[in-house]
Amino acid sequence: MSAVPSIDLSVIPESQHAAVLAVLRERDALRESNRRLEHLIAELNQVVHGKRSEKLNDDERQLAFEDLEAAVAEAETRQDAEARPCTPSRRAARRNRGHLPESLPRVEQVIEPDSLLCPCGCGEMHRIGEDRTERLDIVPAQLRVIVTVRPKYACRRCGEGVSQAPAPAHLIEGGLPTEGALAYVLVSKYADHLPLYRQSQILARAGVELHRSTLADWVGSAAFHLGPVVDRLAEHLKTSTKLFMDETPAPVLDPGRGRTKTGYLWALARDDRSWGGGDPPGVVFTYAPDRGGENAERILQGRDRPCR
Repeated sequence: MSAVPSIDLSVIPESQHAAVLAVLRERDALRESNRRLEHLIAELNQVVHGKRSEKLNDDERQLAFEDLEAAVAEAETRQDAEARPCTPSRRAARRNRGHLPESLPRVEQVIEPDSLLCPCGCGEMHRIGEDRTERLDIVPAQLRVIVTVRPKYACRRCGEGVSQAPAPAHLIEGGLPTEGALAYVLVSKYADHLPLYRQSQILARAGVELHRSTLADWVGSAAFHLGPVVDRLAEHLKTSTKLFMDETPAPVLDPGRGRTKTGYLWALARDDRSWGGGDPPGVVFTYAPDRGGENAERILQGRDRPCR
């Protein structure tokens, strides 16, 4: 995605350069998001309206739906972050929150205020209540509920102020999953090749009802927040004196033919341990439709975004 402005900044007052560049970056981000959504919608239309012989099987159809939903969630999270960078998102939740089973173990985390002294100088405040929030946490082979307790304190003498620790920040503000749960879903989907609808079925056996669209929403939000980490890793690797680059074939959905086609993941890797290098190993992947050498040039020049 190009960030080069298409207008002459010299004719714009210097005080407005930053604002104009921000608008141009937002325009480029929206173009990239629209391109991806249009591609996914085309695949979805093929699934719904294609000829019977060209329709995907049930597994491929589920994958097409969750990719579309994850892309929409990522775009919405980006819009929320750019519109209100310092304010938690209030986007209406489309997920089915449900209730966490009472049989799940609870791990309580009590967050106390920094000081229990009354601001008016009356002495130590007394606990008058608390707020409790529950989020789903996932650890390998175990489900549990993280209960965050924030006691409230007030002074018995003056009755002026109430003190309570602020709620901790979360990757998905107001959402059900902890960061551990998000990591589990991402690793299961992308490293273990476990589709979201199957993860939904696995969670249901433990009594947690989470629809595929809910998990897709989590994946989209996490993809947005992980984007800068992946981009920075790619930039860091390109500063290395020795790099390894190769393509790996990967099956890609091809709804028009009713089967998969071969795509390629280009790996940009560094590992100097065998030569006594001090830099840690790292690798990023970029998708390309073929194995042509021009793909390597595009990746090295930064014209293709790494896979997330």
